Amino acid sequence: LAVGVQRMSRRNAIVRHLPAVETLGCATVICSDKTGTLTQNIMTVREVRVANAAYQVTGVGYSPKGDILTTEGRRLSTIDEDLEYALLAGVICNNARIYPPVERRGGIKGLWRKLKPGNGNDRKDAEWSLVGDPTEGALLVAGAKADIYREDLELTHRVIGELPFDSRRKRMTVVTQVPGQIPIAWTKGAPDVVLDLCTHILKNGRVVPLSFGDRQKIRHQYEAMSSSALRVLAVARRQYPSAALERPLHRRIAEREVERELTFLGLVGMIDPPRPEAVRAIASANRAGIRTIMVTGDHVNTAVAISRELGLLPGEGLALTGAALDKMDDRELQNAIGRVNVFARVQPEHKVRIVRALKAQGEIVGMTGDGVNDGPAVKEADIGIAMGRTGTDVTKEASDMVLADDNFATIVAAVEEGRVIYDNIRKFIRYLLGCNVGEVLTMLLATIAGLPLPLLPIQILWMNLVTDGLPAIALSIDPGDADIMNRNPRSPQEGIFARGLHLRIASQGFLIGICTLVVFALELFLGSGSLESARTMAFTALVMSQLLFVFQCRSEEHRVWEIGIFGNLWLVGAVLISMAMHLGVLYIPMLQPVFKTVPLVFGQWALVLFFSGWSTIFADIVLSIYQHARRRLAWMRV
Repeated sequence: LAVGVQRMSRRNAIVRHLPAVETLGCATVICSDKTGTLTQNIMTVREVRVANAAYQVTGVGYSPKGDILTTEGRRLSTIDEDLEYALLAGVICNNARIYPPVERRGGIKGLWRKLKPGNGNDRKDAEWSLVGDPTEGALLVAGAKADIYREDLELTHRVIGELPFDSRRKRMTVVTQVPGQIPIAWTKGAPDVVLDLCTHILKNGRVVPLSFGDRQKIRHQYEAMSSSALRVLAVARRQYPSAALERPLHRRIAEREVERELTFLGLVGMIDPPRPEAVRAIASANRAGIRTIMVTGDHVNTAVAISRELGLLPGEGLALTGAALDKMDDRELQNAIGRVNVFARVQPEHKVRIVRALKAQGEIVGMTGDGVNDGPAVKEADIGIAMGRTGTDVTKEASDMVLADDNFATIVAAVEEGRVIYDNIRKFIRYLLGCNVGEVLTMLLATIAGLPLPLLPIQILWMNLVTDGLPAIALSIDPGDADIMNRNPRSPQEGIFARGLHLRIASQGFLIGICTLVVFALELFLGSGSLESARTMAFTALVMSQLLFVFQCRSEEHRVWEIGIFGNLWLVGAVLISMAMHLGVLYIPMLQPVFKTVPLVFGQWALVLFFSGWSTIFADIVLSIYQHARRRLAWMRV
């Protein structure tokens, strides 16, 4: 377990509770956030829609290098008033920052103004980075492409109040004031939420009442944008009446005072492309019998569009919203959840219901989370998974595993490592118990047959210390079968000796014991007749049987010749060291009287190797027959 946890940490999966490693191998469902886990979390504005126009935005990443184009693909020479206010709202209602590398390194005051276009340096040419939320960073970049910079606005627009974003309100509002002018409230958030707060709309630079037709048109627009895998935000503002100047606003503002009678400014559509490795990881999880469910706060159309790109939503799959969840009781949710692949517009409390419904269906559930409110769902899951970069300390404390890179592919890699670790535990047990059963049976059957003891105590101790120990340790770091992710998850109720492991141990131990005893008897009665020589041959036959048997223990599904012997070089090295130490016991004169051994000649080695190899070869033949019969029986049942 400890070795496996170290290997998982190198793949960016930090295990906080050791038993979670075993549970990972049983996982049947992974519930994952979308943004940053299944997607790249590099938001880029692609489209802006205002009352009577639509615009395309070019460029990628956080560099302001790009253009704003009309629907005909023509670059805008001047920004009209409607578009300017929409971009202005996104820049002002914002807590993120974008930086060129030189500013982050040196922190030079006033660098923004020095790097303005026309001052000899174009700040759009540098590589830029983000500090803050990627969605807000995308809005800053879109504004910068129209030469609207937050640092410039901060010189004139004083922030006098703020209502921060939270998952319940689905919106954020900032109140600013230019000296000598009335305050303005700038709001951004989910389109359906912001639109319900609007009573007016900005058209061609004029504020006019928002008609029913306007509302229907806006709803149609953001539905279409969401269906194109765009994450859509609405922006709005409210200009305070002149009387507001008579009393200064304080920073603690009332929600009902500022977020009402808003003027709708426009829709901003941005894209967060799927991670290429997430697509491969989801396909790998499907082959492994693990179902992936997307749980996101985004609009259902956006979630569905992204899930189809990821290969998450098959033709018969369903998508449910948080509002639909609220209308379902627990029994209805349990009946439906087997067909649901996407949950959209969900609240943290919905995640707990989803986990409980899945567990009620007998699933072993992994749930990701990053926010403080995700803690209960992460704790409720069989495998709680926290985000290492964006996750809060509360979520990390509640989790069993932390993703250092916030990547879904890391979860699947951790599941694979969990399966390998469990298999290695079984290999370790199979090898050690099989060898010890062989030793016990050799002594027991010789005693029952009235033969002299084939092994001395010091020889048994030497085998347990050297020939058992080193190969067994090497088995614990075996890389596992190449097709381990093509198997279905094992049952958590499965015992460690399940799937015939106890029979494999007993049969292999019996073969090792019988072959060793045959070698001992042949040398004693048909060979030299020397008891010391017979014991040396039995001792060597037992050692060689165990060193050959260890390669068979590398897989329960494949034969030795299928997996090869060089897949685990540590094991090859351990076997060679053990062989060298055993040869030292046989041929170094000063060790011979200690272990009561004699040198073996060619004929004796041939006999030892024949029976030692036969114990492994016969076991492989029996395994092949058993697997063929099992496949034949499964085919007949079908």
